[in-house]
Amino acid sequence: MIKQSIAPSDIEAAESVLGVAYTATERAQMTEGLVLQIARAQRLRATPLAEDLAPASRFDPRLPGFVMPTAQGVITTPVTRPLPDNETDIAFASLVELSHWLRSGQISSVRLTEIYLSRIARFGPTLECIALATPGLAMRQAQAADARLAAGDWLGPLHGVPYGLKDLFDTAGLPTSWGAETHLDRLPAEDAAIVQRLEAAGAVLVAKTSLGALAYGDIWHGGRTRNPWNPEEGSAGSSAGSGSGTAAGLFGFSIATETLGSICNPATRCGGTGLRPTFGRTSRIGAMALAWSLDKVGTICRHVEDTALVLDALNGFDARDAGSIDAPFAFDATAPLGALRIGYFAEDFADPLDQPGLDAIRALGLELVPLTRSSLPFEALNDILTAEAAAAFEELTLSDRDDLLTWQEDYSWPSTFRRARFLSAVDHVNRDRLRRLVMREAACWFEQVDAIVGAPLVGPMAVITNFTGHPCLSLRSGFRQIGTRSPRGLGVPVAVSAERQYRVPHAVWLWGRLFEEDTILRLGRALEASFGVAKLRPEGFA
Repeated sequence: MIKQSIAPSDIEAAESVLGVAYTATERAQMTEGLVLQIARAQRLRATPLAEDLAPASRFDPRLPGFVMPTAQGVITTPVTRPLPDNETDIAFASLVELSHWLRSGQISSVRLTEIYLSRIARFGPTLECIALATPGLAMRQAQAADARLAAGDWLGPLHGVPYGLKDLFDTAGLPTSWGAETHLDRLPAEDAAIVQRLEAAGAVLVAKTSLGALAYGDIWHGGRTRNPWNPEEGSAGSSAGSGSGTAAGLFGFSIATETLGSICNPATRCGGTGLRPTFGRTSRIGAMALAWSLDKVGTICRHVEDTALVLDALNGFDARDAGSIDAPFAFDATAPLGALRIGYFAEDFADPLDQPGLDAIRALGLELVPLTRSSLPFEALNDILTAEAAAAFEELTLSDRDDLLTWQEDYSWPSTFRRARFLSAVDHVNRDRLRRLVMREAACWFEQVDAIVGAPLVGPMAVITNFTGHPCLSLRSGFRQIGTRSPRGLGVPVAVSAERQYRVPHAVWLWGRLFEEDTILRLGRALEASFGVAKLRPEGFA
């Protein structure tokens, strides 16, 4: 129960939690005003706020003077490989190949859908990566795709290709639980904007993929989503099922989201290729809001070129989304790489497993440019996410319904949301001002280089670029031998037994200029060819 009066001793007791100190006189002067503040806050909390209501403030990653690229259109490489006889080989084929085989009539969407539905039924329970298989809907969409192709009506590269959809996107008449026990009864009436765009592109929805409850981690109401390279460990999150299912060949591609690592982390752990686009490029209407100034919709595929095809279909301005930005998208897989300057932070490459990324860039004849970071407190930005997420799910905290969530550790959402109530509003404004300083620093880096290469989850770059809105591409660079890892952190071994080691994927991350995903895609495609590991499959699923 909230106290109706505030004593100076109450203020004194709270000072250590907020990291401040006042005098006795100062505390006495504050008591009446605090009672009024609390009353205003209580009235606000009693006011229903719809789940899809965004704040009036709006984040824009573009600093003054930004010039939007104008090129648009996607050109892919020609496909020469014929359709394999083996269904597993078909399932693990690239999206570019699947698209070619479908359009040329070498395979029907119905048959391809049956292949993926069979793999979902076979491997989904082991990986705990499927929130909901959609065989009825998938077969209807596949039949419609085949009929349109037969009539000469080709909708684009995704026409007839089965995909997995992260279960935080609304699907009309199908449950959308956000991975959480608290939302098991959600039954949306309309499709999310992204779902509508994919339907217009002719894609076939075969499954809704698991996500860590309320978009955090890999623990959800159906268990813990598994890494196909080591099913004893989690797949990382929160796009856990999208990363796991794509790597295991359960669909042609998947849709994922990232607020602070949720595309690139599971792509890295599971060996997929994750593309987190520039903030504002893709619509979030009909998607669960976690942090309005950070949420981004992207994809996890098995090859770099595939991510360009998906992003081209997802790209588009949506006036209903307060963060949406009108931007063209272009990618030419046949264009030469050119004389790119690639930045890196030397201190982030202490692990010998990360050196091949730098070596491969040198071997491509590109210039590596050492960059420096300031001593700004980048980690302070994380509490912007904490505050936005706690506001988005305030009802769970105040009603104690957060107790229904399975994950109840120190840094789980329930504890984090409770802790967020003690964040200072003054500090929050200053964090936003810090964010602008960080945006300016990142802009200075990209004045010197065309892209930046980094090691996964080393240093502050994942935090920095998520808060500045810059795009990121994660692609497999090799493998490491390691024991089963904890859910938190890709490189922290937690041995199941001293003898058991697993060969699991390692990755390199690329960051690009705002709305210039094409540069990191062209670089990523060249690196993918250099590494030569993209086609290797997880044992037991191949």
